[in-house]
Amino acid sequence: MSNDLGFDDFLKVDIRVGTVLRAEPYPEARKPAIKLWVDFGGEIGERKTSAQITDHYTPETLIGRQVMAVVNFPPRQIGKFMSEVLVLGVPDADGAIVLLAPDQAVPNGGRMH
Repeated sequence: MSNDLGFDDFLKVDIRVGTVLRAEPYPEARKPAIKLWVDFGGEIGERKTSAQITDHYTPETLIGRQVMAVVNFPPRQIGKFMSEVLVLGVPDADGAIVLLAPDQAVPNGGRMH
């Protein structure tokens, strides 16, 4: 179990829904990954990231898919690619990442409550 987190601290983490506009293989990454360009709506706009999600997803299957991501971390250099958001997922029984997403279509940019 991790350390207790105050509710005010939780509110600082800005988790939003976005739709994948573009996805490409990222063969230069140390571990197999996919580059994603995600639309978070008018206030945030399009942001890019890379994710180690190649066990369950291909670039083609990600286009148009809604995902959840932390949008207020500082950008982070991942190899030669600048990641601007952190797409969220959980490991399956074998440790491969399964993306978190709403189970119904919702407007891009919606904040997790």
